[in-house]
Amino acid sequence: MSKYQALWEYVREKESKSLKLTFDEIADIVGIPLDHSFLNYKKELTEYGWQVGKISMKEQIIIFEKTD
Repeated sequence: MSKYQALWEYVREKESKSLKLTFDEIADIVGIPLDHSFLNYKKELTEYGWQVGKISMKEQIIIFEKTD
């Protein structure tokens, strides 16, 4: 099981076409701070019909986009 499984399930449940989450919100969802490994794990999200659209280190946000 992926350490980001809780995040993938959270995103999958959203009805919107895109979703913006802060790094802190993501840490609250998964229970661990967001780290560089996220870049390797993000490809798992496509199995849930979503993808990472943008990562902003400056704003500390990630925008998720529905692929369907």
